[in-house]
Amino acid sequence: MTTRAKKASHITAVDPIWNALVAQAENICAAEPFLTQLAISGVLNHDSFESALAHRLAAKLDHPDVPADLVRQAFEDVLGDHAEIAEGARADLAATLERDPACDRAIEPFLFFKGYQALQTHRFAHALWQVGRKDFAYYLQSRASQVFQVDIHPAAEIGKGLMLDHATGFVVGETARIGDHVSILHNVTLGGTGKSDEDRHPKIGNGVLIGAGAKILGNIKVGDCSRIAAGSVVLKEVPPRTTVAGVPAKVVGEAGCNQPATVMDQIVMVSKD
Repeated sequence: MTTRAKKASHITAVDPIWNALVAQAENICAAEPFLTQLAISGVLNHDSFESALAHRLAAKLDHPDVPADLVRQAFEDVLGDHAEIAEGARADLAATLERDPACDRAIEPFLFFKGYQALQTHRFAHALWQVGRKDFAYYLQSRASQVFQVDIHPAAEIGKGLMLDHATGFVVGETARIGDHVSILHNVTLGGTGKSDEDRHPKIGNGVLIGAGAKILGNIKVGDCSRIAAGSVVLKEVPPRTTVAGVPAKVVGEAGCNQPATVMDQIVMVSKD
């Protein structure tokens, strides 16, 4: 064996997110004995982020109709052909850690945050939908709605780096699309209008911030790096890098910064003029 080959044989994969989860799980065992079993089963019993993710979601989705072991097996099978699931899960974890001031460690969304867990369940359901396993995808949608209070149609397309804060009441329709690096608060609806079975749901651009309780309805585009104020009802296209507010929503100014989804500033100043 050459010197270069010997050196290469001693190189191990570097996975900062997984290493952080392992270290933080060990800290939980030391600091909170009552959660030792959770930390071990959720993280420390596994040798990779992907394995731990499949196990944690399966444990949350466990039900007599489809026990956790079967869910986990299906997820592990899907992961082999869909590397984008783990990529999206890692990006979502990093986004939550970066943007949520209530999140101090990567292990918090991984073990506890239902918004993060609901998104990852959708990533698996979407992959199953794409390969024709629609019944199982529908089952995961239904079960996730029961467990997480988040209802995302398995056909909906969601990008990477999404932060779903609090999550309760988040609803996404079949033909909706959400771009990369988007932040969404609770009780948001991306819905359709009427009974059309064609393309009927919103298309959310990259870097968008959607405030709590906002309703975006119809096949309309929300431009990149725009901001939807809390409680707004959006029925028309939103230009990029603008802020809209009201019922119905109207443009009230610029987005306030280059990356509203990252800054998370939800204060909208409306001129009285």
